[in-house]
Order: sequence, then C-alpha cells, then structure tokens
Amino acid sequence: MELFVLIVWAPLVLSYGAGSIICAVLHGNDTDMLSLLDFKRAITEDSKGALSSWNASIHFCNWQGVKCSLTQHERVAMLDLSEQSLVGQISPSLGNMSYLASLNLSRSMFSGQIPLLGHLQELKFLDLSYNSLQGIIPVALTNCSNLSVLDLSRNLLVGEIPQEIALLSNLTRLWLPYNKLTGVIPPGLGNITSLEHIILMYNQLEGSIPDEFGKLSKMSNLLLGENMLSSRVPDAIFNLSLLNQMALELNMLSGTLPSHMGNTLPNLQRLFLGGNMLEGFIPDSLGNASDLQHISLAYNHGFRGQIPSSLGKLMKLRKLGLDTNNLEANDSQSWEFLDSLSNCTLLEMLSLHSNMLQGVLPNSVGNLSSNLDNLVFGRNMLYGLLPSSIGNLHRLTKLGLEGNNFTGPIDEWIGNLPNLQGLYLEENRFTGTIPTSIGNITKLTVLFLANNQFHGPIPSSLENLQQLGFLDLSYNNLQDNIPEEVFRVATIIQCALSHNSLEGQIPCISNLQQLNYLDLSSNKLTGEIPPTLPTCQQLQTIKMDQNFLSGSIPISLGSLSSLISLNLSHNNFSGSIPIALSKLQLLTQLDLSDNHLEGDVPVNGVFKNTSAISLEGNWRLCGGVLELHMPSCPTVSQRRSGWQHYLVRVLVPILGIMSLLLLVYFTLIRNKMLRMQIALPSLGERFPKVSYKDLARATDNFAESNLIGRGSCGSVYRGKLTKEHMAVAVKVFDLDTQGADRSFMSECKTLRNIRHRNLLPILTACSTIDTRGNDFKALVYDYMPNGNLDSWVHPTGDRNFADQLDLYQRVEIAANIADALQYIHHDCESPIIHCDLKPSNILLDYDMTARLGDFGIARFYIKRKLVPAGDSTSVGTITLKGTIGYIAPEYAGGSYLSTSGDVYSFGIVLLELLTGKRPTDPMFCNGLTIVDFVKRNFPDQILHIIDAYLLEECQESAKADLGGENNAQQCLMSLLKVALSCTRQTPNDRMNMRESATELHAIKMSISIPAVM
Repeated sequence: MELFVLIVWAPLVLSYGAGSIICAVLHGNDTDMLSLLDFKRAITEDSKGALSSWNASIHFCNWQGVKCSLTQHERVAMLDLSEQSLVGQISPSLGNMSYLASLNLSRSMFSGQIPLLGHLQELKFLDLSYNSLQGIIPVALTNCSNLSVLDLSRNLLVGEIPQEIALLSNLTRLWLPYNKLTGVIPPGLGNITSLEHIILMYNQLEGSIPDEFGKLSKMSNLLLGENMLSSRVPDAIFNLSLLNQMALELNMLSGTLPSHMGNTLPNLQRLFLGGNMLEGFIPDSLGNASDLQHISLAYNHGFRGQIPSSLGKLMKLRKLGLDTNNLEANDSQSWEFLDSLSNCTLLEMLSLHSNMLQGVLPNSVGNLSSNLDNLVFGRNMLYGLLPSSIGNLHRLTKLGLEGNNFTGPIDEWIGNLPNLQGLYLEENRFTGTIPTSIGNITKLTVLFLANNQFHGPIPSSLENLQQLGFLDLSYNNLQDNIPEEVFRVATIIQCALSHNSLEGQIPCISNLQQLNYLDLSSNKLTGEIPPTLPTCQQLQTIKMDQNFLSGSIPISLGSLSSLISLNLSHNNFSGSIPIALSKLQLLTQLDLSDNHLEGDVPVNGVFKNTSAISLEGNWRLCGGVLELHMPSCPTVSQRRSGWQHYLVRVLVPILGIMSLLLLVYFTLIRNKMLRMQIALPSLGERFPKVSYKDLARATDNFAESNLIGRGSCGSVYRGKLTKEHMAVAVKVFDLDTQGADRSFMSECKTLRNIRHRNLLPILTACSTIDTRGNDFKALVYDYMPNGNLDSWVHPTGDRNFADQLDLYQRVEIAANIADALQYIHHDCESPIIHCDLKPSNILLDYDMTARLGDFGIARFYIKRKLVPAGDSTSVGTITLKGTIGYIAPEYAGGSYLSTSGDVYSFGIVLLELLTGKRPTDPMFCNGLTIVDFVKRNFPDQILHIIDAYLLEECQESAKADLGGENNAQQCLMSLLKVALSCTRQTPNDRMNMRESATELHAIKMSISIPAVM
C-alpha cells in the first residue's frame, strides 16, 4: 500500500522533496499537507510573504502559521494567518484537516463564501473576521460540535442566522457584528448555557430579543445595537449578574427599566440603551452598580421624572448621556443629582440636552470633576445668571447651554477655559458686551452667540482665535464697525453677523480661503462690496441685504463658481446686472430687489428661472425672459438722417455679408479645434486653458530628464508654461491603465471645489488628443520644489546631517497635513475621504510647507442615518483602495469608507515620520506591524525606535546643556501618543482629524522654532 501511495505521489516528491513527503506518508498526515497546499493555491496575492515558507525545504508543521499536535502524529491542530493581508478565497480543503482545533484567518482580504467546514469535529476556535466574505452563514458550521468561539464579524454576510446554531452546545462567544444579517435572533441561543458573549450589533435583525436569553447565566457581553429590534427587553436579562456590557442602542425597543436593575447587575460597566423608545423613570438602584463607567439613555424621548442623585455613588462613572428625554428638575431637591455628581471624580461627559430642566443652574456645577470634557445643558428651561463657577472646569472642550433663558452678562471667567473648542450660547437672553477674554480661548473652533441681547462692538480679540471655523453673532444689538481683525482669521468657514446694528464699510475680505457662508444682512453697512471678496473662492452663500450698500455689483462676483445663493436686496446698488452672474452654473437663488439697477436683464443661467430670482423695485430694468413681464428695452429710432438711411440700406447688408463670411471661417476653425478637444470636467472660469501643445512645450515633449515621479495611473513631469512664466508639475495619465480615466475624473471633481493652504493647488486640466490622435488627459499643478515627504524621510545615499528634517520641521509637516485632512473631513460641504494618504502624496513647497495631493481615488461621502458622533459612513462598500501598509484594517473586511480610514493612514505616516521606517519594512513580519513595534516600546523605550537623526538631535541638544533632550523626549512622547491614537484598530476609538490637528498645533507651540542663522 505504501508503495502505491509513493507511486501516486511521485510528482509531489519531485516538487516538494522526498524527505517530507515520505515522512508524511509514513505518518498518515498527507491529507493535511495537501489541504494546506490547496489553501495556498487559492491565494492570489500574498503581499507580506506569509506563505513564502510553505515549500518543500521545510516540514509543513513548521510553515508559518501552522502548528501541529505532537500527540496526534504531527496532524495540523492550529492554522493562524491573521493580519497577513492575504487575497483570495478560502479553500474548502481546510475542511479535510480533521484534527484542526483552531482556525484564524482574520483581518485579511478573503472574499467569496465561507467554505464547508462541517467535518472539523475538533474545531474549537474559528475567526474569519475583518474580511470580505459574502453569502450566508453555512448551516454545516453547526456540525462543528466542539466550537467554542465563532467570530464572523465585519464581513458582507447576508441572510438569517441559522436556527441550527443552537446545536453548538459548547459555544462561549458568538460574534457576528457589522454584517448584513436579517431575520430574527434564534431563540435557541438561550439554550447554550455556556454563552458568555453575544455580539450581533450593526446588522438588520428584527423581531424581539428572545426571552430565552434570560437563562444565560454566564453572559458578560450582550451587544445588539444598531438593528431593528422591537418590543420590550425581557425582564430576565436584567437578572444576569455577570453582565458587563449591555448595548441595545439604536433599535425600536420599548417599555420601562426594572427598578431593581442596579442591584441585580452588580458587574455592569457599560449601559447603552439610547436611540430607542424606552420610557418611565431612571431606576434609583443604578447607583448600586458600582462598576458603571458609561450610561447612555439618550434619544428615547420617554424617560421622565427626576435624575436619581444615587448616580453620585458611581465612583468609576466617566460618561452620562441622558439627552432628548423628559427628565425634570425644578427645585433644590430635584437638582440634588448635580451636587451628587461632584463625587464622580472621573466624570468626563455630562449631557442633558433637550429635557425639562428648569430654574437657575446651581453654582455647584463648578464642583464637577476636573476631568470634565463635555458639559451640555442645551434646550432646557433654565434661566437666570450663568454661574461663574463654570470657569473652574478648565478641561472643558464643549460647553452647550443654547436654547434656554439665561440672562445677564457673560463675565470674564469665560476666558479661563483654555481648552474650549465649542461654545454654544445661542438662543438665550444674555446681555452686556461680548467679553474680550473670549480671545484667550485659542483652541475655539465654534463660537455661537446668536439670538441674544449682546451690545457694543465685536471684540477685536477674536483675531486670536486662529482655529475658529464657525462664527455666529447674528440677532443681537452689536454696534460699531466690523473689526477688520475678524476677517484675518483664515480658518473661518461660516460667518454670520446679521441682524445687528453694525455700520461703516465692510472690511477687506481676502484671507478667508475656506469661507463658504457669509451673512451680513440687516445691519447699517455702507460703501461698496469689497473688491477682494471674490478671492474667497469657496463662497456658496452671500447675504448682504437690508443695508445701505452702494456702487455697482462687482463683475468679479461672476468668478465665484461655487456660489449658490446671492442676496443683495434692499440696498442702494446702481448700474447694470453683470452678465457674469448668468454664467454661474450653481447659482439657484438670486435676490437683487429694491435697488437702483438699470438696463438689460440677462436671459441665461439663473435668470431663466423666474422662481429663483427677485428683481422687484428696480424700475429701470428691462428685457429678460418673457416670464418676467419686464418692459422691453428701448430700440434705435426709425427716423434717421439721409446718411443714416444709406448706412442702413447699403453698408449694413455689406457688413452682414462680411460677418457671415467671418462666421463661416471661425466656425470651420472652431470645428477643427473641437476635434482636438474632448469633454473636460468643468473646473470653473478661474482655471486657465492649456492645450496638448502647451504642455508638450513646457516639458520638452515630456522628456525623461523632466520626469519627477511615476504613480499607478501615470507620470509626473516638471515643466514651465511659457505664457504664464510659471513652474508647474504636469501629471499625465496613462489611459491604458485600468481606472486611470476614472482617477482623472475623480481628481477633477474633488479639486474643483476645494481650496486650502495645505492642499496641492490645481492650476488647470487638459483633456484632448495628442499629435497622434490618441486621447490625452493631464492635470497641471504648482510645482513643489522640495519634492515629496517620502524622499526626505527615506533619502537615497548617505545621510547628510544638514539635509535632514529636524524635529520642529516634522511637527510642522504633520500639523500641515492634519489641517488639510481636517478641512476635507469636517469643513467641506461634501466631506471628502482621501483614501490614499502616504508620504509620496505629501508635497513640500519652497518653505517646506506640506501640501496634500493625489486625490485620484478620493470619495465624497454622506451620513447614512443617525449614528454616534463621529461615525460617518460612506455611500457604499468598497473594493480595497489605497497603498498596502497605510490602509485601515477595517477596509480589509469590506467596511464602509469613512474618514476614520484616513485618520489611520495619517497615524501610520506620523509613525513613519518619527521612526524613519516604512510600514512595509522587512522587519515588520510574522504579525508584527509598525503600530505594534511602537506600542511595545512606548513610553519607556522611545529613544530606541525613533529615527537616528532625531536621536542625534536630542543628544546634541543635551550636550549643549539646553535641556533639549527632556523637552524633545516630551515632544516625541506627545507625537507618538497622537499617532497611536489615530491607529487604533477600531475606527470609533480613533481621534478625528479636528482633534489630531488641535493636538499637533499644541505640540508645535510647545517647542521652540529653530533660530534663523
């Protein structure tokens, strides 16, 4: 028999070596090896070389990821290839390895269906999470009777959870979140008494939570959030004494909470019941669940009565969210909960937005935890003076008191909140002047003081708020001129100063490159529209109505290609309506009524739609489309002198014939040009037009000597445009490459409407045919003389001390890119996901200012529905995009595109910038990543992992007795902390780019700028 087997296996003996094959035959483990080889054949890409050791020179029990059982004649007992970025399908041959006890293929890029593994009677651990597996959960899996852990999370699975899963009597963990599973939760799960974890969140499950779950006495984690579950939560679940997490948020659950739940759930740490239809009282017994850290009962609309003061006994409480309910407080007794919460010294968030809290906010609010980050009392019925004790809460980043009836002034204590990023005081009855101390809150990004009774001037100290994005001071009684300092804050995106008594001229507005909304209406402003206003190319809405503005409407407003709404009504404008306004393709609302305009009304663009424009009160206007019912514009008198009759009868026909000939001539020329010009995505009038000939001349016919880089979709050349005398970079797309045309269109669409000092500015685009008649597409950018970041972090040849990036430059570059990502993530009307952030896509200007480029695979995204803050999800799922090493781990599992993916890539870039190592460095193998590498050495051994030049810089500073090493180490610690926060495995655990940018700017300010020699 052995001879027969050897004959059959002869080809394998030649391919893989006689020793291992004969050994396999003699020990009867040939089936396992064949199964592993079948598995390898199904892999189409192995970027990390995880299977490179799977060859004949090594016994298969020693192949990477393979472990054999010594007690079972070297049969495979474990296969662990997690986080290896393998691409392909999972071979069903794995189901033949009958002694396999553990199979871990998580965090890769497997696709296709889950294979039939029902013959694996020894299988105890199965983890296929974070892949792109499709189809249904095979019923055959339930034949693996010893299965203890089943993790299929973050795939693309559909269909129902098999009822037969209840046959897995040894199951302890069932993890199926982030799929597309439908149907009901199998009640039979309640019979698996060993179950400790049921995690089914983010699916489309419906029906009720099975009553049988009340029998799972070992349950510690029940996570069913973001489904469509309804009915009541079974009372028996509140008796599961080992329960650690109960997360049932964002369903349609109803009913009340048991009064004793705090006593019967002594180990509960996290209670997430928000976004349901629960009602009744918050159980006083919750204060007895002493391990509680996070309570969220928000957005139920039904909780009523008082907030239990017993919550003050929760010494571990960090977050308390009770927003959007009917909770009450109207006397000293019902406000006792606030006093009691001062005992919770770890409290970071207290959010009571949209309830029925009444009366004066107690002064004890200032006694809350010194760790408090968010304090939200908006949309209640509070009144009276605001307690100055709030100024004690120095770590606050958000203070939300909007929509109440607070009165009196805002005292200078507001300036004692240096970390504040969002100040929401709108819709109250505050009086007095706006405190100048607000200018001390330099991290402020949102300042909302609208709908109050503030008077006096706008403080010029607002100029200090260099991160301010949203400013709303409308509906007050502010006087005096608009300080020109306000329009020096380059980060402002939306500015609303309407319905005040501001006067004088509008200051110069030229530095607001991110401004998209400007409302100065209903004031007493005079003079003309500043000629610099059209430099704010992101403007979408301009409101200047109800003022005393005069002069003509600037023709240059026609260059605002993003403009959607323009209201200049009820002013003293004169002259004609600029025809340029009719060329604004996005303009859909135009109100020029009640001015002194005259002359022809344009007939194109927005002027075609009579419901979109208002021109009343301009008595000298004429013409326009018929639907406007305007008087006809006057014509030349028919009575002319004799020589005029001659001109009309003789010269006019001659001129007409000449005009016709010229028209024919130029038509022929135009048709010839059209044959050279194909459809080009509209980039607006501000972009110059260039031809193929222009670009060929600029780059010496795309000479190799001018080549400065190659990418997946084409090549980049250095050039100089003759007419503009401008150095440029020309990105020529290789249209034979799959996706190149789509990349060109994507980059055009993305860059057409965004402008930021840290984004690579596009000058124009060219879509035509070359001299051979082939399609030609190219983008033209400003030339970046210092190349890309990759060439600085990984220079070729010997390192020169003088040519390396010092610590300050690296922090500056990181802050630049964080600003760019903050802008595209948070400050664009249609937020953008870059999808391919890496050092080679970060360019450096003359002064080493970093600019983010290459938006070829960028995506716009929207929010699906109400989701937890910061969890913005894209339009759809993706095929994996980006560059290996920088791709967020959730994308490997087919997760939705999100801004969190860019955050992860940014964190990797920051780690690379600090360590000098690429994420694909050969040292990162066998499951070790650059993130793990840094984690293992943080914080005690960071000097062992940082880039050698940075280490040298630290040591040189120390030798100079400048205290530099300690300062530099502290800076490096802070930078690595930001990077590690950005690269956390779970997207929701990562900081967003607004937070990252804030941290990096703080770090930058903490170190000295190198002295200029």
